[in-house]
Amino acid sequence: MPLPADRLALDLLDAHLEALWDGADLPLPQGPVRLAAEDGGELVHWALDRLRHIPREPKNAFARQIGDLLAEFRSRRCLWNAAALRLLDDTYTFVAAGPRRHEDWAHDVRAVLHRSVPDPRGWVRLDWDRTNAARHTVPAYPFDPPDSAELPGRLYPLERQAAIAALAVMAEEWQSEPAPVRSRPDRDALLAHARTLLDRYGPSARYWTNATAAATDPAPDFLAAGLRGTKSHGFLTSAYLNGLDLFDDLGVIAVTEDEVGVFWSVGAY
Repeated sequence: MPLPADRLALDLLDAHLEALWDGADLPLPQGPVRLAAEDGGELVHWALDRLRHIPREPKNAFARQIGDLLAEFRSRRCLWNAAALRLLDDTYTFVAAGPRRHEDWAHDVRAVLHRSVPDPRGWVRLDWDRTNAARHTVPAYPFDPPDSAELPGRLYPLERQAAIAALAVMAEEWQSEPAPVRSRPDRDALLAHARTLLDRYGPSARYWTNATAAATDPAPDFLAAGLRGTKSHGFLTSAYLNGLDLFDDLGVIAVTEDEVGVFWSVGAY
């Protein structure tokens, strides 16, 4: 089924801006992007107008302004994007969704971790390692996900409210966190962003985590424990690449009949 014209325009412009942000030397949108933009809505025309007025030199300033434009474009696109960016864009996290294509959803989760499927709705994906050369050696970097048959054995069921709290504490840093979420003045706003992220998956979604605290209780108090106080089964590679050690992680997986969502916080130094 072809995408609606406005969705196609948004997706194409998002990809164009992302390529510019990655350093590609591209002209103003032409061809399919331009044609789609003619059918796009106000947001597409706003972003194209902003793009026309960003000077190409100096290159570092251009890249910075493109990054700002891309973040604003994505935030305006939908509330889910805005919540993901406000909650988790400043920490080493991986946030992505993929289609549910298998009875055994572990196959779909692995596909998301390997970046082999797109977001079914074209929404934002937070991925520090999207262009990391380490992925030439470890394709799923920073992950080394177990086989589909073994993956559920490292996960525990999680109640929705606990899943919301787990996403909220992913806004913390693994090392030297000066302000845990539980003590921040914007604690309720962070929880609201996390709630928005899980609202996408609806009331029938099931949640899973690699946090060992959930082994005996599907509703552990992640806020009280904080990120550093949460022990988990590891999903990260042990390979030492590009001078970076990966030492801890916390993940939440959402599963519905149509989609899987993957939220992961990574500790590194």
